[in-house]
Amino acid sequence: MLKKWCFMGIFLIFMNAAVTGCSGEKNDHPSESEKEEKLIEDTLQKSEEPLYPVLIDDIEILIGETTIQSLLDNGLRMDIFETTPSYEYYEHEIDPEEKLKANSSYSGFSIHLTDSVYAFVSIATDEEAVKMGDAVIASMNFSFDDGDKADFARIAFNNIPLTELNREKAEEIFPDFTGNENILFSPFDMKEYRYFMEFDLQNDGLLTGLTLEKKYDTDRNSRL
Repeated sequence: MLKKWCFMGIFLIFMNAAVTGCSGEKNDHPSESEKEEKLIEDTLQKSEEPLYPVLIDDIEILIGETTIQSLLDNGLRMDIFETTPSYEYYEHEIDPEEKLKANSSYSGFSIHLTDSVYAFVSIATDEEAVKMGDAVIASMNFSFDDGDKADFARIAFNNIPLTELNREKAEEIFPDFTGNENILFSPFDMKEYRYFMEFDLQNDGLLTGLTLEKKYDTDRNSRL
């Protein structure tokens, strides 16, 4: 009988220890493995957002990734608009060696294919101050109202030449985009990127405007 009670006592002590171990207070500080799992989850969520490329003469540009220096090395020219003390605008080639601040965005740039075919561009830096050549393309805004159609064929969006990208085809390729007969834009719940397209219904619904942008904090905007 005594052995039976001793056995029951040991069993209850063991069970109490097991329950206490399972139901102890939750640790508010995540472990390293939990941190890694969270990082992987966040990365997967970001990777679900499509990053559509622009190609100029087969030179691929990815907003938020492509550096200015890589475009210069491939023969593209980038200019910047500036003002004189009398507030007159003038344009000149950039200096890729110029130093830029960390965590900043800069506007007023352009990439020219011809005098009438070009893109307005903004650039951005990350957590370290870098030379302008090491900054990345943050946004691009194309306008195709004027210019030779052959020049537009030198540009492609998501590997489709702009001369072939009309309103109907765009809706097939980007089924999650919304808009009306004249415009299409990316879903509002996209956290990293923004895309916007304009079309001319009087000209076979062809693309007349294209904007691509990587979203940054609003307080990043700077001028050189």
